[in-house]
Amino acid sequence: MAAMGETAQDSAELSRYSFLLPAVLQEESDNLGRPRTLRDWMIDVLCFMVGIGWVVAFTDDLLRAQPTIVSQFADIPRWLSWADVAAGTLLCIALWWRRRWPVHLAIAAMVVGIGSLASSAAALIILFTVAVHRRFATVMWVMAGNAVSTAVFGLLRPETESGYFESWSLSMGIAIMVQLGGMTVRSRRELVLSLRDRAERAESEQQLRVAQARTVERNRIAREMHDVLAHRISLLSLHAGALEIKPNAPPSDVASAAAVIRASAHLALQDLREVISVLREPTGDGAPERPQPTLRELPSLAAESQAAGVKVRLDLEVNDDEAMPEGTGRTAYRIVQEGLTNARKHAPGTTVKVAVGGAAGDGLTITVRNPAPIGGPGITIPGTGTGLIGLAERATLAGGRLRHGRDPHGNFVLAAWLPWPE
Repeated sequence: MAAMGETAQDSAELSRYSFLLPAVLQEESDNLGRPRTLRDWMIDVLCFMVGIGWVVAFTDDLLRAQPTIVSQFADIPRWLSWADVAAGTLLCIALWWRRRWPVHLAIAAMVVGIGSLASSAAALIILFTVAVHRRFATVMWVMAGNAVSTAVFGLLRPETESGYFESWSLSMGIAIMVQLGGMTVRSRRELVLSLRDRAERAESEQQLRVAQARTVERNRIAREMHDVLAHRISLLSLHAGALEIKPNAPPSDVASAAAVIRASAHLALQDLREVISVLREPTGDGAPERPQPTLRELPSLAAESQAAGVKVRLDLEVNDDEAMPEGTGRTAYRIVQEGLTNARKHAPGTTVKVAVGGAAGDGLTITVRNPAPIGGPGITIPGTGTGLIGLAERATLAGGRLRHGRDPHGNFVLAAWLPWPE
């Protein structure tokens, strides 16, 4: 149970900082360079093809007699144009490591982008990768560096058909849209990871609740086992003790006692079989399992005790017992059963008075009273000594109260009150 409590405490502590988990886990995964999945390979190939496609298009335009792309910018020496192509090709090759070192490649793209036009497609892909895999502060620093690099490029290679500010604004607008797209993808991934984390924690909590419910159910069944079997076995011990005290009893009395012992043993075995079946069969809900007698079985309980030789006087005054909650009737039955068992154990030969009365709204009152033992020493019946403690707990859990002890006349009284809502 201690380990279970520590697990629940750790889960609560983690959930307090759950909004940080997706970003931290994602960045740790990136830093470690996790193996690429099939999807990663497909995306990397697509990114490389886009980047190298732009380099090829730029090279093809450069080889034409009347270029269209290069002619929009100021003329530069021929060797610088080929250096531009080489820089763009190298940056496209570096795209294969963009997940592991996105910021490093972004810095390299800024430096190369000061004078390179062929590397612009690869640079935009790297900006998108930074927005997907890094935090907002890092994205802002990269965006600022890209703005400076774009500004320097406009000074070194101004466009011939548009002004400086117009060209810089267009380039920055494209870069900002790319990074916003990357941030959107990152937010979606964090949301998915957060929902997955919540689902896993909810499943763990559900398993914990199931384990706790099973423990509670087994404890309840253990109390039921005590209440049911203690009543049956006390009857067996009572008649067996009577046969031991009077070995020369008439054959008819011996046969009668043996019949009661046989019947009680048979009923005890049936009760034990039912309890064990409850322990073996999983329960799908919290509904009580057999055996679950209610207040309507009190006359049968009194008749059974009378047939065993116990003097029982039952006074049952309950209005509309069919409307009584099942839990209240079951608890009342167990209290009377335990009272009769205690009377047989500690005061054999006495008359046990059982009074049960009440109505909806007033509650249910149970009183089991027996005088001090008479007629010599009683028959010692072993027990756990926890029956009354269990009854007090049962009554408290039901919202009622229970007391027991001697009254001024020396009688032992077991009294309980249970709520009965209207």
